[in-house]
Amino acid sequence: MRRVLAAAVATVLGVVVLSAHPQSASSAARAKWNTQVFSRVPYPGTPAYVFAHPNGRVYAGTYASTSNKTASRVFEWTGSGTLLRSWTVPGQKLGQEPGVQVATSDARGRLVLLEKSTSGVLTLNTKTGKFKRQATLPDLPLCSKKKKPCSPNGSDDKAIPNYAAWGPDGALYITDYGQAVIWRIPAKGGAPTVWFASAALDNSLGFGTTGLVYQASTRSFLIGQQTTVDGQALRGRLYRLPVKKGGKPGALSTLWKSRTMELPDGFGIGKSGKIYLANVVSNQIVVLSPAGKELERFPKGVGAGKNGSSIPFDGPSNATFIGKRLLVASQSPVAGDRNHHVIHDVQVGEQGVPTYRRKISRLR
Repeated sequence: MRRVLAAAVATVLGVVVLSAHPQSASSAARAKWNTQVFSRVPYPGTPAYVFAHPNGRVYAGTYASTSNKTASRVFEWTGSGTLLRSWTVPGQKLGQEPGVQVATSDARGRLVLLEKSTSGVLTLNTKTGKFKRQATLPDLPLCSKKKKPCSPNGSDDKAIPNYAAWGPDGALYITDYGQAVIWRIPAKGGAPTVWFASAALDNSLGFGTTGLVYQASTRSFLIGQQTTVDGQALRGRLYRLPVKKGGKPGALSTLWKSRTMELPDGFGIGKSGKIYLANVVSNQIVVLSPAGKELERFPKGVGAGKNGSSIPFDGPSNATFIGKRLLVASQSPVAGDRNHHVIHDVQVGEQGVPTYRRKISRLR
């Protein structure tokens, strides 16, 4: 979940990055949905998307702090949950909701970070500890006949980079939680441009666009949306957006609608094609068929997040595959319970689709 909830209640052309995460013996013996605490997240907590790097390490950033005066940190764990080291994010505007999300890695192996207070796209070389600002997403005017590029509707005019994925052209695509657009940064780096804009991505009630995954099998992006403006504003969506020949976006379609005020966030895709999606408010993982049919929910009870581990789901913000498990971060955006700032390890019994990335998918 993002900033508003706490206040408002290589197969072809080197395309696929193969996972280096081994499947442990203990994991193989666990029953489906068995949940354990992978790791607690140190101060300032509020872990965002959990990224499983091809190098076998796991990374997550801290997306907020209660005082907004604490710089964000990026943490590194082993694949079994041992905390190794951390880095403090430089150049943030403290007092203006600093936060960072580890979105992916580029072809050089550097982490790609999305920073909230400066609307920045950064890289972090974990070998040298060097941060580099790659781009800044601009604040757009609302659309009119005379103003382009622009954001259709949009109740928040501030750019808030949220999730990122590499596309079929090697470019980096980024969802914007504050503006109704998807950004594109060219392969090998450059200035961000608006690639897709739609009122369907408007952050109605302050809840905007979240997860982003490129599916090579369908040549399309899957896009998470927490609320919409189509008369069902309290219901989120999972959209599909094809990429046409030439790289232009196709027609946006709805794959799935959430229940009222569930706020769907990040998601992962299994090799079966099933989609595992985190709902922030219902505190559940929702499993969808490749066509978007809801198959099951874990846990079955809505709201309490009782997953069988010592700590319940509390504002789960993602579902990242590592072997046959999901890593799920809890931010506790409503209660603000720092004891719930953890990453859970959830057995699901199938492998995930490897991260999509081409050899030219890198920034400067």
